[in-house]
Amino acid sequence: MSVPTPAVGRVVHYVSYGTPGGEYTSQCRAAIVTEVDEYQSAEGQFISHLNLAVLNPSGMFFNQGVLQDEDAHRGGTWHWPERA
Repeated sequence: MSVPTPAVGRVVHYVSYGTPGGEYTSQCRAAIVTEVDEYQSAEGQFISHLNLAVLNPSGMFFNQGVLQDEDAHRGGTWHWPERA
């Protein structure tokens, strides 16, 4: 299976940061891609920064320049939704 390409309108998961005291944990949230900014790194890899409209239970916010993290799912990053 080929690797999907980020594009405007695609749905991805944004990982929230959670709170420093642990009252709220880091969570995956649905997000819609609003812009793709792709550049080539010094190692020759293409890296995509995405601008996202993130959908939270309590509202929506916009985040710019979000990096992809398919492995660790760190707070403040995006990844493709897991397949069921």
